[in-house]
Amino acid sequence: MVKRLLYGILVMLGVVTLIFVLFNTLPGDPARMMLGQRADQASVDAINKDLGRDKPLFTQYIGFLNDISPFSIHNVKNSGSYFFLDPEKYSSAFSLFSIGASHKLVLKAPYLRRSFQSKRPVAQILADAFVPTIILATVAMAFATLAGIVIGIFSALFKDTWFDKLALFLSVLGMSLPSFFAAILIAWLFAFVLADYTGLSMFGSLYSVDDFGRGEYINLKNLVLPALTLAIRPLAIIVELTRSSMLDVLQQDYIRTARAKGLNMRKIVMHHALKNAMNPVVTAVSGWFASLLAGAVFIEYVFDWKGIGVVIVDALEKFDFPVVIGAVLFISVFLVIINLLIDLVYGLLDPRLEFR
Repeated sequence: MVKRLLYGILVMLGVVTLIFVLFNTLPGDPARMMLGQRADQASVDAINKDLGRDKPLFTQYIGFLNDISPFSIHNVKNSGSYFFLDPEKYSSAFSLFSIGASHKLVLKAPYLRRSFQSKRPVAQILADAFVPTIILATVAMAFATLAGIVIGIFSALFKDTWFDKLALFLSVLGMSLPSFFAAILIAWLFAFVLADYTGLSMFGSLYSVDDFGRGEYINLKNLVLPALTLAIRPLAIIVELTRSSMLDVLQQDYIRTARAKGLNMRKIVMHHALKNAMNPVVTAVSGWFASLLAGAVFIEYVFDWKGIGVVIVDALEKFDFPVVIGAVLFISVFLVIINLLIDLVYGLLDPRLEFR
């Protein structure tokens, strides 16, 4: 696990380096975007100095690493150095020890800087959007996992029947259907054509405003269509993997022995076959759950679900690079953590596995 943790840190360093170089070599000046077309050169230079963009690219990169790292170097004498771009990032820092006469090593929360447009901290923007997105991804993945495993088991038990052929057909259709088109189609069908029967809306987020002025309230009806749309692809994958893995396990010698002993099929599936068939399914579930945070962008945009996807689209339209960088880093960290947890789950499912 320590080795895998180090691999995860190296992956994050690669992601940080890639997105920093990408967004700092794109054409366009954020200062001019913030000030508008009437910006004079003196104002542009002042904004770039405040953002630290007047320094060499490598110096900006070191400062960026210093900002997002939980262990950072704090220049206690010169707040204008690239080790101290914004006092807010050290507002809750814990000093560890001094480095020379003017620097300290501090422990702090990663600082993702501020939005170019709203001036709000990026961490606060992502925190506000995280709850709707994680609820959407969790509900979609839970539905896809439960339904996919059940359908996959029955498809394997009733191989080559009409149920199996229908499940395979729908799985292929679900994997090949683009998310953006599926979102539009489902919104049109269930929230427009069948709106009188479903009572669902084409647009809406987790929080809705009360018509009588009593503030916001949680509206779970708005969760149904985006969660259903988001679950289509992982559901199709899980059905295929469960069916294939179950067919392989059901042909093993210990399953034939269990049948020869007179155990009924329910006990064989639940106590012997299912656990041993879950390794590829767990891999798919973990990967898809992490990727749903990024893959929900189109679906959130279509259904106007106020999550990280909508935040990313709005930031890209406004060239608000700190928000985009922060969102990419957030999703990357989540993916690395999920992969580490899945390694632990593998050991619980199959103690014979050895990680090297």
